[in-house]
Amino acid sequence: MLRNRRSGPVTKLGSTMMREDGPRLFGNCDAARGSISPGVGAYLLTFISDFFLSRPFPQSPSHIDVMSSAQQRLSQVSSHFGRGGKKGAAALTEKHPDDIVVTCALRTALTKGGKGGFKDTAAADLLAGVFKAVINKSGIDPQAVEDVAVGSVLPPGGGATEFRAAALVAGFPESTAVRSLNRQCSSGLQAVVDIANALKSGMIDVGIGAGVESMTSQYGPGAVTEFSELLENHPESANCKVPMGVLLVPKALKAQKAGLFNEEIAPLEVKWVDPKTNEEKTITVKADDGIREGITAESLGKIRPAFAKDGSIHAGNASQISDGAAAVLLMKRSTAERLGQKIIGKYVAASVVGVKPLLMGVGPWKAIPVALEKAGITKDDVDIFEINEAFASQCVWCANELGLSQEKVNPKGGAIAFGHPLGCTGSRQVSTLLTELNRTNKKIGVTSMCVGTGMGMAAVWVAE
Repeated sequence: MLRNRRSGPVTKLGSTMMREDGPRLFGNCDAARGSISPGVGAYLLTFISDFFLSRPFPQSPSHIDVMSSAQQRLSQVSSHFGRGGKKGAAALTEKHPDDIVVTCALRTALTKGGKGGFKDTAAADLLAGVFKAVINKSGIDPQAVEDVAVGSVLPPGGGATEFRAAALVAGFPESTAVRSLNRQCSSGLQAVVDIANALKSGMIDVGIGAGVESMTSQYGPGAVTEFSELLENHPESANCKVPMGVLLVPKALKAQKAGLFNEEIAPLEVKWVDPKTNEEKTITVKADDGIREGITAESLGKIRPAFAKDGSIHAGNASQISDGAAAVLLMKRSTAERLGQKIIGKYVAASVVGVKPLLMGVGPWKAIPVALEKAGITKDDVDIFEINEAFASQCVWCANELGLSQEKVNPKGGAIAFGHPLGCTGSRQVSTLLTELNRTNKKIGVTSMCVGTGMGMAAVWVAE
């Protein structure tokens, strides 16, 4: 008899190591409903899982991969039914020891690139600051954090060296691993999902998914390609750009004045050089500084196009160039309870899809339904959609095509109002979403964004 560090007793079967309780993984699931009875559904799930989990696997790696894929698909299908027989939204709100939960999600303020509060702050310093804030607010022992994934788009060398240094400066020990990743605008969300998947597999017990970008220091010609001409000329998006700015900037301004961002923002003390006097000062940045007052359709209509001479995309209907960082602390529910961590939400499912490169802005339109299907719910079950406003046209088009109520989309505004630090946004959205769901006593939310070169990503979350 052997014992695995995380999985408990295991028995050697042939050339493979199998959990002793493997055949019972689905044994308690009597949830198969619809055209078959609950009892038959439970029997079928148990029989199939017994078939795959109780037999020695062939030694061929390819056969093992096939078996593993079959197990994973069976697990995915069965997860759409709650352990108590519930389906859809009711199943998502059930609590189980293996749930991947969030115990802390914070961000820095988002500041204007080149002239805002973080214009003189390096990306690594932003990251170290938000890491420290997560440690302090959650009370997590830094020794418990085994891995940190950081999404970022523009840093030289992929950010690997500076992000490792940021973790050490924040107080994580040498034993805490750090890696960087880049999936353009979804990098922050990809980092969070990667950590969630590592937790699911048992690779780690506690991890952080984060995102950061200093567009002040790293954004320039060639960093981002021009917006799609096809989407620019799409008949349903052509007239929606200015209204999007008019609608969402006031949302953000109202939320800021009401203090609705305070809980998700970690104040950072930084050095800042006054551009008028060239004097270096120490300031505390605790609010987004890109939110503008007095936005009207008339004022937006006077702004010069940013790309094509005769184009309609400009600073009033596109996301702001910004600096910022965000971090999300994740673990299994059983681990959170053992460590005394307060749970604020849980991760359910995610999707990543490809779309036509010249129509990259439609990514959420394709990614959101896939994520909802994986979670076993419909759009009507969702209380809040956080869809990144890379450009007003693509965000409005996606929401309209999906049939989403504007009241459910970005209730506190979005990137047009307060900025889109590329690698940060995906993890920032998690903080914004869970904070707002809990504040309003709502339950289910979705985060999503379009992704450069023609992709989309989305994730489903439940607040607690």
